[in-house]
Amino acid sequence: MILKNAEIFDENFDLVKADVAVGNGKIERVGQNLEGADMHDFSGCVITPGFVDIHIHGCVGADTCDGTREAVSKMAGHLITEGVTSFCPTTMTVPIGKIKKVLSVIKDCMENPPEGAAVCGANMEGPYISAQRCGAQKADNIRKPDWHEFKNLYEGCGGIIKLVDIAPECDENHEFSEHASRFCKVSIAHTMADYGQAVEAFRHGVTHVTHLFNAMSGLQHRSPGVVGAVFDDSSVSAEVICDGFHINPAVLRIAFHQLGEDRTVIISDSMRAAGMPDGESELGGQKVFVKNSQARLADGTIAGSTTNIHQEIKNLISYGVPLRQVIKSATINPAREIGETNRIGSIKVGKQADLVVMDKEWNIVSVFKNGKLNKN
Repeated sequence: MILKNAEIFDENFDLVKADVAVGNGKIERVGQNLEGADMHDFSGCVITPGFVDIHIHGCVGADTCDGTREAVSKMAGHLITEGVTSFCPTTMTVPIGKIKKVLSVIKDCMENPPEGAAVCGANMEGPYISAQRCGAQKADNIRKPDWHEFKNLYEGCGGIIKLVDIAPECDENHEFSEHASRFCKVSIAHTMADYGQAVEAFRHGVTHVTHLFNAMSGLQHRSPGVVGAVFDDSSVSAEVICDGFHINPAVLRIAFHQLGEDRTVIISDSMRAAGMPDGESELGGQKVFVKNSQARLADGTIAGSTTNIHQEIKNLISYGVPLRQVIKSATINPAREIGETNRIGSIKVGKQADLVVMDKEWNIVSVFKNGKLNKN
């Protein structure tokens, strides 16, 4: 198959005019005037790598914590239509027994893939967080960071956990972070930590921050907070929800500029209400009310999002964030955070042919997963 006459983001994320040859599920050639059987003319379009969402709880009525293959399959089938070709189903702060069950389901979906986006591993958002900054996480299920408990979870699911969250002020002597960081990314989340505590966490294995700005101390001129610590440390990557609701567009521009093009990771953090009409929904065992696509608990607390990576890309472009950074933040950067850059995240010979074709208004024209056109 040859994808012809489009502009593509090449392996260096330069936007160039080139054709892409696909075979056996992989990218075989990238170059000018390629010829072959089954040619697709995408004149006037732009081809990007498939989007990678490493923090997503649910969509279209399904949630990771439903703990069923059907739920993850439903998510996978919907996400592919939005250009997401790989994702990490994300747990909430629920009982440990339920987390074990969910992890086993995610492992099954990795070994026996459902149709649609590929499951790349699990993201554990909780239960090792702060009750004072739990947000829409259920406080009753919060637990003290326990390295041995996590190790049992990790080994019990075959090592599929790619990210685990922690409130560093709850991590006594940094034992959890130092041990867990040998196996997966450890991320600051839902925390009361100040600047100094965040800096100390970065010295002990934390290299990632979950939904920057949300459920953490912000940047103030006499109190730099977790946000200031992230800005101040070039070794830390930051997830960002870019729906324009969780973070003001001006702040998004500032954050993307400050972090640079290799440290920003666009996430949806979406819940089961994503892709559904407004109304009552559920997240982590709590009722959620969605109005004008904004999800909140009964007390007004923001509860996840109803957005998707594709919409966030369009948002960021309209906000004036540099295009190259936007695309990297939805593809190679998240792939790097979960250790998958050898397979996905860029248009490079030998990688999986996960590709999104968009028109000049950034509307999706076609999605290819492992070189196959999604027909949904």
